[in-house]
Amino acid sequence: MNASVGDRLLVHGHVVGQADRTGEIIEVRGPDGSPPYLVRFDDGHETLVYPGPDAIIEPQEV
Repeated sequence: MNASVGDRLLVHGHVVGQADRTGEIIEVRGPDGSPPYLVRFDDGHETLVYPGPDAIIEPQEV
């Protein structure tokens, strides 16, 4: 999984009824676009994320 600053991260809910979470990647800390990523989620929360198989990177629209 590779990402760039400005890409969107979509994390699917783990259990039935849990909402998906989306956020903007504001910093890439791994080499060559690999995790971890500093993500600002839509609710304003910022956290360091190591995305799992339930996550999708959506490239930034140019």
